[in-house]
Amino acid sequence: MARLPGWRYVWLALVVLSLMSVVSAAQSAEKIFPFPVSVFELDNGLKVVGVDYDSPGIIAYYTVVRTGSRNEVEPGFSGYAHFFEHMMFRGTEKYPTDAYNDAIKRLGADSNAFTTSDWTTYHTVASADAIETIIDLESDRFLNLSYSQDDYRTEAGAILGEYNLNFSNPISLLREKVHDLAFTTHPYKHTIIGLLEDIEAMPEHYDFSVEFYDRYYRPNNCIIVVVGDFDQAELERLVTRYYGAWEPGDFEPTIPVEPPQAREQTAEITWPNPTLPILTIGYHAPAFSDERIDMPALDVLSQLLFSQNAPLFQQLYLREQAVDVIQGGAVDSRDPPLFEIITRITKPDQIDHVRDAILAEIERFKTEPVDDTVLADTKSAMRYSFAGGLDSPGPIAETLGHYLQLTGDPETVNRVYELYDAVTAEDIMMVAATYFSDANRTVVLLTEEER
Repeated sequence: MARLPGWRYVWLALVVLSLMSVVSAAQSAEKIFPFPVSVFELDNGLKVVGVDYDSPGIIAYYTVVRTGSRNEVEPGFSGYAHFFEHMMFRGTEKYPTDAYNDAIKRLGADSNAFTTSDWTTYHTVASADAIETIIDLESDRFLNLSYSQDDYRTEAGAILGEYNLNFSNPISLLREKVHDLAFTTHPYKHTIIGLLEDIEAMPEHYDFSVEFYDRYYRPNNCIIVVVGDFDQAELERLVTRYYGAWEPGDFEPTIPVEPPQAREQTAEITWPNPTLPILTIGYHAPAFSDERIDMPALDVLSQLLFSQNAPLFQQLYLREQAVDVIQGGAVDSRDPPLFEIITRITKPDQIDHVRDAILAEIERFKTEPVDDTVLADTKSAMRYSFAGGLDSPGPIAETLGHYLQLTGDPETVNRVYELYDAVTAEDIMMVAATYFSDANRTVVLLTEEER
């Protein structure tokens, strides 16, 4: 998610940084999420968050399900959170698949879904005067999803096709391996799409799919986010009318806690087709928090290490041209994730040099305080990039949904950016020393298979 904290920020030009430094002090005193927010909750636990945003005639309607691949705790049953991203478009008795699709087309709406390790989201951007139709369609499939065993098997086959397509890219194999090595216990061990053997067995587990839906597609596990041109009283009336009969659930998954990594893990894997060497280095990182400084400080450190202005990028990418990709960071996660560094190396004889340069730069940040001006400009760039992305109903809904799935509180986004503003050079050294230890490291190298 390009608008969220972490390694996916796009760095701004130096001239923009110079301009921002003039106003950064004023910006830091303002809330990063500047739009009026309203919250109400139904008796069944369904929370609805409305954002008043000036987009005449347009709304974004997001349904956040606080379930992702981390909820797949039973051995042999990975991939079901992502599977339901597909199945939720299979229709109901009231709106079968074709009828649902036809209704969306008539509205001229943009409707889709995505799954992550922590959440699944169904999103629609449409005309504001279609809000009741959207609520009718969305509430119906969340309350009344219906699919036959044949439909189930067909979609399970489609998941296998998607897996095979994804794994025609060496990056998928690399990420699967590094997570498998780094995690021993937590479901972050498997990637979002699931393990191949579980996907191959999926067509025979119709009953489990029904159970998964029953567990997690409940109002007290979902949050609706509406952004744009809507009337608050009308929104409350419609949501109460269409979702009021949705029965809450009481299932609470037991998510295993990952023990501390005792020693460095390493592996080398090969790819059957032509490829440059790709190196991944992972460190166990802290879970998301809007109270502790560790996660925000690591996000800032990721920019200091891998942005286009960073010394390491200047050395390896620009001057030496030893890599053509280098990036790193940790995605905000409900449980401790990996801080993942990935780089593609231009020549096989440069592998050791690139790895050693990355590790040496990490070591430097453990003992050498970052320059105050560089730190201020880095934080200002992150804030400016984030705020600049809040420019239409869809991105605003997705961004707020991200923070809501983490804590359930819309004020989280403002609290965490107060932490970003508070990060010091000492915090950077602290997190580098705490999390970037040899024992906490997992290294996987992918190279072309010898012929």
